[in-house]
Amino acid sequence: MNPPLAGSISERIAQIQQTLPASVRLIAVTKQVSVEAMREAYEAGVRDFGESRVQEAELKQSQLSDLTDIVWHLIGHLQANKVQKAVQIFQWIHSVDSLKLAQRIDRIAESLNQTPNLCLQIKMMPDPTKYGWTVPELFTEMSALDALEHVNIRGIMTIPPLGLSDSKLLQLFQETQQLATKIRMANLSRINLQELSMGMSNDYPTAIQAGSTMVRLGRILFGDRDH
Repeated sequence: MNPPLAGSISERIAQIQQTLPASVRLIAVTKQVSVEAMREAYEAGVRDFGESRVQEAELKQSQLSDLTDIVWHLIGHLQANKVQKAVQIFQWIHSVDSLKLAQRIDRIAESLNQTPNLCLQIKMMPDPTKYGWTVPELFTEMSALDALEHVNIRGIMTIPPLGLSDSKLLQLFQETQQLATKIRMANLSRINLQELSMGMSNDYPTAIQAGSTMVRLGRILFGDRDH
């Protein structure tokens, strides 16, 4: 596991930004991170912030309302009763883990005249601790997903099981990239998978090697959070 980098938050961000290809977007994961630390990240150039809980994000947005160009990403599990608020306050929802949830987001987006960007959460390997489609489930429901008219399905998100070797981790990320390519080649009418949301503090270089376009970094930027 990679330890947090030395230096201040802004210095850590600068170190990581120097290593990221231009095609990779850094999403600063700010669950349980103070608004002051988020402002420091913003001053260092971060514009994409990832939150796991709708209520926490809503409070932070009110405290950061002067920073009008932040892009907010929901990366945690989304409960059905939080969908309306999530569609209102997040531009991206990475954790769309079922057809039922995607359809609910679509209906609420229509009622709110919003068009959120979605990533489909995929389980590339069996993992009872994670939500998401298996690959066969995804292909079974692909046409129903492609029929949704009020969302932009723009990517795939995956979280590997804990404890994989470096080679198994790279293989999983490569298979995720190949899955996205296979879906793109299906020439679906509305699904346009341009993004791969994969890679966190402990594995993001491997994810980038496999083609990730969005890395979700928390601990390596902000240190360990209190739980």
